[in-house]
Amino acid sequence: MKKLIVLFVIFFQGINVVFAQQTETKEKEKEVDLNEVVLVKKKKAIEQKPDRTIFDFESQAHLNSGSVLEGLKKLPGLIVSDVAGMMYQGKQLDVFLDGRPLNISSNDLNAFLEGMPANSIEKVEIITQPGAEFPATSGGAIINVITSRRAKSYLSATYSSGANFTNYDKFRARFNNSLMLSSKNKYFGWQLNVGQNYRESALWSTVTNRVNNTNTILSDTEADRIGRSTFAKSAMTIDFKRDRLLFNYDVNYNNNDSYVLGSGLGFQTNDFSKNKNIRQDAVATYQKRFDAIDKKLDFKFNFIRNNNDFNLDSRFMNVNVLDNSSVQDYFNFKADYSEEIKILDEGKISVGTLYDNLSFETKQDGTTNLDYTRRTAATYLEFQSSYKSFDFILGGRAEDYSIKGKTDTNDLTPFNQFRFFPNASVQYNFAPQIYFNVNYNKKINLPSTSSLNPNNTNYQNPNVNYSGNPQLQPTIFDNFGMKISAFDYAFIGYSISSAKNQVINRVLENSNVVSNTSINVPELKIHNFNVGLPIPYMLFTKGLKETMKFDFNPDKINFLYAYAGYQIHQIPDLDTKGFWIFNLMSQIVLPKDIKFITNYNYSTTKGNYYYFVAEESFSHSLDVTLSKKFLNDKLSISINFDDILNTNKQGFGSSGTDLLLQSKSDTRRFGFTLNYKIPTKNKLAKEDPNMLNKNKKEESDPVLN
Repeated sequence: MKKLIVLFVIFFQGINVVFAQQTETKEKEKEVDLNEVVLVKKKKAIEQKPDRTIFDFESQAHLNSGSVLEGLKKLPGLIVSDVAGMMYQGKQLDVFLDGRPLNISSNDLNAFLEGMPANSIEKVEIITQPGAEFPATSGGAIINVITSRRAKSYLSATYSSGANFTNYDKFRARFNNSLMLSSKNKYFGWQLNVGQNYRESALWSTVTNRVNNTNTILSDTEADRIGRSTFAKSAMTIDFKRDRLLFNYDVNYNNNDSYVLGSGLGFQTNDFSKNKNIRQDAVATYQKRFDAIDKKLDFKFNFIRNNNDFNLDSRFMNVNVLDNSSVQDYFNFKADYSEEIKILDEGKISVGTLYDNLSFETKQDGTTNLDYTRRTAATYLEFQSSYKSFDFILGGRAEDYSIKGKTDTNDLTPFNQFRFFPNASVQYNFAPQIYFNVNYNKKINLPSTSSLNPNNTNYQNPNVNYSGNPQLQPTIFDNFGMKISAFDYAFIGYSISSAKNQVINRVLENSNVVSNTSINVPELKIHNFNVGLPIPYMLFTKGLKETMKFDFNPDKINFLYAYAGYQIHQIPDLDTKGFWIFNLMSQIVLPKDIKFITNYNYSTTKGNYYYFVAEESFSHSLDVTLSKKFLNDKLSISINFDDILNTNKQGFGSSGTDLLLQSKSDTRRFGFTLNYKIPTKNKLAKEDPNMLNKNKKEESDPVLN
């Protein structure tokens, strides 16, 4: 640990010297050649902010070569587990798409993210410290997947495509295509993104009962899966002098098939399942702007409808085993106002209100077995201020909940409460982009409809069944954290999340029948320590002294980015152990500006992930990507080789049982991805010479909100 701290100090000092040299050099360039400088903001691979970490997907070939879910699994510190959900640095994630909550989780969420090609994503924000402006229902943290682009003052078109292939036991293919068109003029802008994703995959799963040192296979399944997804995202903005009106409409359609051969203690099956899902999302936003550019007022209306149908048929008996469906409607209205005010040296005040309503209905064989409604009304107030080298945030959010419903047998336990959720943050800035931050927030997490759904929307057989729990209660979180960060890439942090009534997945066994459902755990604490450190390779060839003198861009040099995270989940009356997660990402710029990127993930075994014990590493993969840009950066092509060692698999024990849950997908794959900015000619761009004025930054405005 002492060596690690010393290395941090050396690196921080080195980066500080480099930053000073870069700043001085840029200032000299501006003084001498101001009329010829084109100011273009370059994207960073990773950007650390006090409340969030931003990962750029668009320009990182190793992240955008497959589906969104596959790209997320490569992010350092992010855990995606089939049995325990999605977590980042010890915090359960609430998933947003373009700033709006998806309101889905579990297998529905995985299927949705698998159906989105990663090359349709611009960036991913992981908000580890959601302030008062975010819904208190965000729980511990938010992951915001951003697909929006910016429309420029001329017609622009981008075509994206990718293909991947696996040959684990037989040849399987995956491919995607998408086209984005966008434009804007003085009065309005528009954008259209359409695409498809086809994927063939396999999944092998085994459930073993190891009672009395005797292994009994309760379930052994082999699934051949075919996923088909199509999507369309449209947007339009209309400008009224300073004000703006925005319209968004998105539709995603997933049609997934699975052919499953199963066997186990006392049974043998041959089944076929079909899962159809259509998600529609419509938004209208009015942005009011004032003479003072720091003053903003936004009104947003959002409606989402999610239809899901799941059928399981036995091909042995030629009968329908399951016929389950659900419909979810979500309405949201919010208003946000912010203005800069004088608090100490400088400050800002934000205030807003929210009202949303969710209704969820499920059916089994045509009979309604859950009718669930949830209403939330909220308001918030938050202050931000600065004093010398300190930044302060203090806020509070009041929310009122009304949750009720009924199943086909009884009423749900109602939840009618008014709660207040404070948040606070103090940050000390040692130098530009070097800071120490301490923060606290109280949050709540309402059970997802996927966890509440009493219907089984997974494959089942006589020895394994899945079901939701309509009686789940909300979870209350107290989140504490501290972090030292330097220039986006180097950081060290510690956080603790204390939860009451935490919703977790629980697998139990009774008379050789395995049940998988969700329960509330009265108390749970998660401690998380994490550290990230970039190491330039020139440090080993030129030495520390020469490296500190070098004027370089960290996004362009050869370096190794090392990440390590340690988590321990503390559950009363359960002896738990922690586990480590390691990620190494190496970037080497080869001749002809070819980028060679290697990504390695590994998690240690024997640690507790809630009630699961990792018997095997649940994150173990070696991925390699080669990428290059052509035609003046209009065309980018990458070739990927994922899970080269074929080690990506999962094996968990379930506390309190003798079960071993194992699964393996055909994750070893190879393929390519390309993005092509199609040259377009637009008369409007030629008529307005100011649009291409090299002395000014090229203007662009957000279209998708």
